[in-house]
Amino acid sequence: MSSKEIVIKASNLVKSFGSFTAVNSISFEVYKGEIFGFLGANGAGKTTAMKMLIGISNPTSGEASVAGFDVKTQSELIKKNIGYMSQKFSLYQDLTIKENIRLFAGIYGLSNKEIKEKTAALLEKLELTSNADTLVQALPLGWKQKLAFSIAIIHNPKVVFLDEPTGGVDPITRRQFWDMIYEAADRDITVFVTTHYMDEAEYCSRVSIMVDGNIDALDTPSELKRTHNADSMEKVFVQLARKAKRTDN
Repeated sequence: MSSKEIVIKASNLVKSFGSFTAVNSISFEVYKGEIFGFLGANGAGKTTAMKMLIGISNPTSGEASVAGFDVKTQSELIKKNIGYMSQKFSLYQDLTIKENIRLFAGIYGLSNKEIKEKTAALLEKLELTSNADTLVQALPLGWKQKLAFSIAIIHNPKVVFLDEPTGGVDPITRRQFWDMIYEAADRDITVFVTTHYMDEAEYCSRVSIMVDGNIDALDTPSELKRTHNADSMEKVFVQLARKAKRTDN
């Protein structure tokens, strides 16, 4: 983490659906170049909170800004200044590797010259130049995830949101994926990541844990383990999640 410049700020952020409050007045800040783990059991509200931050769901009340833009009034500007990758949707399976890179680079607003240069550079970095015309559906899952992440930051965004990015991939590939996350953070890209793997929480600069719509804990992994008298983030998470009363997001 290179500075204390605030890239994401939430103040008393609320999302309600009728009488149900999915996100209950949460407040936090995320800094430039930080790897911020956003954790919570199913139903905790983390997915709903992330949707507000990336500009696809309007808050019921409260304030939030991402990359300097207001989530309520500048959602389109937020979308242009962030990267986003989810486990469920990331790439077009029926397009080639090269076509996916060029498509998303265009969506992110890169010029034709930049698209050509960055496509060639990305293919070389991932050692996929000879496979550029291969359909994405033919790639192993781990390679799809690494490609999707690389595309999500091709426009050098201020922040990238990763929603369960390593689900279903083997431990070695997960470790390689996290090496890519560290590399992005070293370039001052802020990484906001949700994960079900508690060993991955150990890799984060700081970790937030949501329970029933509230942020129940927020600190560095080492400090969270100390304050909860636990020798792993898994044990910290279990202690907090045990208090949860609801099960659906």
